[in-house]
Amino acid sequence: MNVFEQIAATVKISRAQVKSTLALLKDSSTVPFIARYRKEATQGLDEVQIGKVRDEYERFLLIEKRKQSIIKGIDEQGGLSDELKDRIMSTFELNVLEDIYLPYKKKRKTKASIARENGLESLAKVMMSQKGSDLQSLAKKYIVLAVPDIESALEGARCILAEWISENSRVRNYLRKHFRRNALITTTVKKGEAENGEKFKDYFNYSEPLNKCRSHRMLAMRRGEQLGVLNMSVVPEESEAIAIIQRLILKEESIFAPQIKLAIKDSYKRLIKPSLENEIKKESKEKADIEAIDVFVKNLRQLLLAPPLGQKRLLALDPGFRSGCKLVCLNQHGDLLHNENVYPHPPQNEKGKAMSKIANLVSTYKLDAIAIGNGTASRETEALVKKIKFDRSLQVFIVSEDGASIYSASKVAREEFPQFDVTVRGAISIGRRLMDPLSELVKIDPKNIGVGQYQHDVDEKLLKKSLDAVVESCVNAVGVDVNTASKYLLTYVSGVGPVLAENIVSYREENGTFNNREELLRVPRMGNKVYEQCAGFLRVLNGVNPLDNSAVHPERYELVKEISKDCGISVESLVGNDDLLGKVKLQEYLSDDVGLPTLQDIIEELSKPGRDPRQKAKVFEFSKLVRKVEDVKLGMRLPGIVTNITNFGCFVDIGVKQDGLLHISNMADRFISDPNTVVSLHEHIEVEVLEVDVARSRIGFRLLSK
Repeated sequence: MNVFEQIAATVKISRAQVKSTLALLKDSSTVPFIARYRKEATQGLDEVQIGKVRDEYERFLLIEKRKQSIIKGIDEQGGLSDELKDRIMSTFELNVLEDIYLPYKKKRKTKASIARENGLESLAKVMMSQKGSDLQSLAKKYIVLAVPDIESALEGARCILAEWISENSRVRNYLRKHFRRNALITTTVKKGEAENGEKFKDYFNYSEPLNKCRSHRMLAMRRGEQLGVLNMSVVPEESEAIAIIQRLILKEESIFAPQIKLAIKDSYKRLIKPSLENEIKKESKEKADIEAIDVFVKNLRQLLLAPPLGQKRLLALDPGFRSGCKLVCLNQHGDLLHNENVYPHPPQNEKGKAMSKIANLVSTYKLDAIAIGNGTASRETEALVKKIKFDRSLQVFIVSEDGASIYSASKVAREEFPQFDVTVRGAISIGRRLMDPLSELVKIDPKNIGVGQYQHDVDEKLLKKSLDAVVESCVNAVGVDVNTASKYLLTYVSGVGPVLAENIVSYREENGTFNNREELLRVPRMGNKVYEQCAGFLRVLNGVNPLDNSAVHPERYELVKEISKDCGISVESLVGNDDLLGKVKLQEYLSDDVGLPTLQDIIEELSKPGRDPRQKAKVFEFSKLVRKVEDVKLGMRLPGIVTNITNFGCFVDIGVKQDGLLHISNMADRFISDPNTVVSLHEHIEVEVLEVDVARSRIGFRLLSK
């Protein structure tokens, strides 16, 4: 099986799709570009499939590199045969490769190496052959000063046998499969750690089959183990594992069988079990990481694609009690117009003064909406604002503050607003999040946004790679206004990166706004290849060419001109003309590199050029009956906002400063395997209260029909 066939089988696509995708990737094409503009070449692969092809190829290269290292190591020891080399080259699983190499690895001093030094290897070979009739007489021949008696000789030979058995790749492979199918995770609390590890109480005396353990439980147990609170084992029933080895090693009942059985038991307990347990623990941790990161990715995608309010002038409030509420006024581009503090809440209680100030600011700056952070004093501030009689109609939004404090103290915030302190930056961020969540959230490290589970326990490199990929995907799915986008947003555009993003902003500052996409080629370091990758995702609003404000790639402009000419109208008149676009006979424009998928995309884009795939922001109101946990009663039906989604359910904010849990079992009257199929992040839902524990600030919900 070659690399194309191997990847095709793993990703479940055709060999031709793999081959063409890898060719595009090797030609420096990005995943978003390939998915959007090379559908004919990949036969319609999406970003997830293309990403898997890339990852599997990287894994293949890693394994190939390890194969060469192993072949070299064995050859240097004089142990490489053509058969062994073929076996290594035909192996595509890293664990199996390491099994093959295990007998050739340099070892520290072991019981087996000491036995060899004492001349017992030949005895071990005879015993392993399981041929002979007088074990005692045979062993007696090996008695020397270092081997004083028959039992010492047999014990030394058994140590050599145990090592051979543990290095037998067939044995290890069978047992590895057995561990994966039948291992039991068992955790107990360490002596004296019960009080310190109260949050791991559920795992003080716990066990479940490995293959049924969900990622959140695995990661919780691993954290408890790492903190020294829990003892954790991941092993199958010992007698079953030993029986498997016996079936593989014992040929028949002979005088050697009792000794070999002792060697098998020793090999398993002392050598194989610890090794495979560590391997399976690592493997299960990696699997749990992937599951947890997948939850994080789904949440982050929903958050980044949250409905934007759009370019509106607004007032943003970062609420607080003692420190007051920070107010900032922003224009439709998110630029700061004004900032100050008001103190409507205890201990100052300057409600009238605050209300008057807010009303005046709304009038003075002709504001369209108000954004209130959902942190401390949020409900109280919302209630205050809604009592104010404004001179205009405006909406009031509650905005998530997750990660705002991280942003306000970051290098990015200091670069944007060097003259202002963290409170002003935080309030600006809240307001900008309402205008365009995507543009603002790209400035924050995704793992600090607060929409994952166990993000500090999973593999950091894999987490970063996955989150960066979803940010890139979202940015390119929405498209970016090249004349207003920050360098942080531009960084994620296909093919751009930090240096070119900086160059685009610098060019814009020096030369004014871009009038067309072609002008991008004047930006320093913008070569033809990079232009190909990024041009379709960068928008030029109100430019000289209407196609520049669309997802139609410049490489297809001539095709659009041809279509418009055949329709008897200009390109400008064709854009948005659904009647004419619906009559275009796509078959007439097929060519070697332009198929129906591309033509259909072009027609759809011409129908609604520059369309934002996101919905519009909606106002949400919490129940006026509840302000704190003590107000929540069983059976209440309350509006709520989904704040986080895990693989065991989701958390819902009902406005009492403590999110409640909507468990997956209470989401529907049917079996649900993935909460994301029922709810989405920041979705407005209605829940019924099933449980209230005031002392522990715990609330449980049932989802009412949507």
